[in-house]
Amino acid sequence: MIGHVTQERYEQLVAEGRRLVEQQTQAQFALGDIAVEVEPLRSHGGAQAAPDQEAFQVSQSLQMLAEDLVIPFNTIKDYRWIASRWPAQHRRPGVSFSIYRILASITDEQERYARLADPPLHTRSGTRRWTMDAAKRLVGHQVEHPITVQEKVERIHDLARDEEVAARVATDLLRRPQVADRSMRDDLAKHMVNRAQIDHAQQAGQVARQRTPALPRIERSRDFLDLIGTCSLFVASIGRILPGLRDHQFTGDERVAVARNVARVRATADWLEAAIESGDVSLDEGLARLLRGE
Repeated sequence: MIGHVTQERYEQLVAEGRRLVEQQTQAQFALGDIAVEVEPLRSHGGAQAAPDQEAFQVSQSLQMLAEDLVIPFNTIKDYRWIASRWPAQHRRPGVSFSIYRILASITDEQERYARLADPPLHTRSGTRRWTMDAAKRLVGHQVEHPITVQEKVERIHDLARDEEVAARVATDLLRRPQVADRSMRDDLAKHMVNRAQIDHAQQAGQVARQRTPALPRIERSRDFLDLIGTCSLFVASIGRILPGLRDHQFTGDERVAVARNVARVRATADWLEAAIESGDVSLDEGLARLLRGE
C-alpha cells in the first residue's frame, strides 16, 4: 500500500498525473509563446534580459494581454520569459514547466539545452529523469530534501537565521562531546568561544564589583575582577548545564572525559587557594601539564 491505495492503483494515478502535468506544461508554453509573439523580449548586447531586469520595458500591450486572458501580469510575464528561453525544438516531453523555469537561469543557451537533454539518475526509480531537487542542485539553489553534508548544513543555516534560534541550536550541539571536540579544532570557532568566555568573565567581574563596595582598593584591580568573574561564570555555567543532563545516560568515555576535567578544575581550585594564602602564584610543571590536559 502507498497511502490509501495499492501499488497498482498508485502507478495508475501517477500515469494520469503525468499526463495532466504534460498538458499543463504545453498550455503554459502556449501562453508564453503567445506573449512572446505579442511582445518579443528585447535584447541587451545579444543576451535576453531576465524578468526582473526588464520590468520597465514591458509595454502596455503585454499588460492588456494579461487582462484579456484573465491571468496575473507577473504570471504571463514569467511564461513569456521561460518560453523565450526554451524554443519549441528544445522542449522535451515528460519535463514539467517547473523544471524549465529552474533551468532557464542557466545563462549559456547551448549548455542550457544540453543539460535538459541529459537528466540525472533518479535513485528510487532507477530511471534518468528530472526532479525539482535535481534541477535546483544543478543551478545551485537550495533543495527541498538535502542529501549531501553541505546541503544539510545550508538548510540548518537557513533555519537558524534568527540569532535566538542559532544560539539554542549551537548550545544543544556543543553538548555532544564529539561535536564539541571537532568544533574546537576550528581555530576561528575556538577563538570565538574563548572571546565569549572572556566577555562573560568581564561581565561577571562587573557584577562582583557592584556587590563588593567595601573593597575600593581591590576594585581597582582588573585582574582581581576577572578572577572573581571567572569563578562566578564557572559556578553559573555548571548550575545551568547540569540540571539539563538529568536524564542523560553517560557513556564510559563521557565519564572519563568528565572525570579528567573535574580533576583539572579541582587542581586549579587548590592552586588558587594556595596562591591566596601564600602569595606564591608560580605553577609547577606537573600541575601545568595537568591543566593543559596532558
